[in-house]
Amino acid sequence: MALAVTFHPDFDDAAYGKQNRSVWHPHWVVLNEDKACAGGLKVSDIPEGSKPKLPATWPRVPLLIDSPDYPTALKGDTVDVTIPLSLIGGITGASYDGVTAGLKINGNLHSPLLCVDNVFKVASGNLSLPGKVMPAK
Repeated sequence: MALAVTFHPDFDDAAYGKQNRSVWHPHWVVLNEDKACAGGLKVSDIPEGSKPKLPATWPRVPLLIDSPDYPTALKGDTVDVTIPLSLIGGITGASYDGVTAGLKINGNLHSPLLCVDNVFKVASGNLSLPGKVMPAK
């Protein structure tokens, strides 16, 4: 599971048909390995015909992705995503790292659809997940 913050001016993938193409915004994504992707990871496809339990803010694409409307801001080299306090309980103490990566969307919806194409930088240097999720004081 990863919280991705992205900007893509060519399409909208916000929940409820809203627009988000012109702003940085977050997505929860389920990642798994795929050798077909240059970066070795993809956002998990939803196989045709399957009916997984999906969040209300799922943007209706065939991926395990969520499009929550969390306030997101970029300032210098810092990304600030404000996650509602009611959700922190389930992820308090979770480990994380910062990664900048390029993503590639394939025209064929399942070959795979969304790949990690390049990893540019890992904040810890080695993906050791040194950060811990904690409620703001």
